Amino acid sequence: MRVLGTLEHHLSGDGHLVRVISPDQFKTLPCPSYPQIPLAILPGRGVAHQLQEFAPDAIHIATEGPLGWAARAWCLRHHRPFTTAYHTKFPQYVQARTGMPLAIPYALVRRFHAPSSGVLVPSPAIFTELEQWRFRNLRPWSHGVDTTVFRPGPKTAFDHFPRPVFLYTGRVAVEKNLPEFLELNLPGTKIVLGSGPQREQLMRRFPQAMFITASGDAELAHYYNGADAFVFPSRTDTFGLVMLEALACGVPVAAFPVPGPLDVIGDSEAGALSEDLRSAALMALDIPPKSCIARAAAFSWDAVTRQFLDNLAIDRSH
Repeated sequence: MRVLGTLEHHLSGDGHLVRVISPDQFKTLPCPSYPQIPLAILPGRGVAHQLQEFAPDAIHIATEGPLGWAARAWCLRHHRPFTTAYHTKFPQYVQARTGMPLAIPYALVRRFHAPSSGVLVPSPAIFTELEQWRFRNLRPWSHGVDTTVFRPGPKTAFDHFPRPVFLYTGRVAVEKNLPEFLELNLPGTKIVLGSGPQREQLMRRFPQAMFITASGDAELAHYYNGADAFVFPSRTDTFGLVMLEALACGVPVAAFPVPGPLDVIGDSEAGALSEDLRSAALMALDIPPKSCIARAAAFSWDAVTRQFLDNLAIDRSH
């Protein structure tokens, strides 16, 4: 996950000793309906060994997957405080795939986070939403964008396609609501950059759209810069870092007025938010790059790292 990888880089650069426990250290199986996500198999003993051997001053549990539940169990067993984060609208993803009422997965996720000393939440809108679902110990923790990588550059990436170019970047999965974008009657070219379980299906359904992937952040930034507008059709994201990356490259955002876009765009002039996504996409074409770049500059990683450290639960008993 880009946020956690960048956070680790900044923490290490500030002199903190960081250990990440991740699925690639365990035997895994593919997540049902999303095989690109690996799930650790019975990680309890391995997680316990690493935590005991590393003896951290603070423990942060980033996800509600098998590793998260194993770390949570160890912390509770050893009376260690810990923080958690709400990065993904897991209940909405379950509902989108199964039709299950939201209350059921929300109850499970709320139980996971209940013992946390602080549940780190990426935006005010998600903070309010979780309060309504009776989550406790919520703490604000914004996300940032690396403006040394994502910055204005030549708009040459899509010169061979009809303009304007409307770009989406991110996972290609049902919760991203991509048909809302791909069905729009827009001039020029629609491009989907990313991979995911719905990619092949959408390529067959929308042959007029272009589907591409990027290798590394430099190529990703090159593609952002080639676009005329960034269209973000998701209604279920907790934040939407890809919008910040587009803005940092000077590319305006078009999205629905929902949590995520509301927090990234806010009342700035860096994007167009509307329930009419086609109108928003067309309006975004008139937004100057300088407005986008200025908005992205407000999300510095130095501030994000300080906020993360301030929220940690430090164990001073060992």
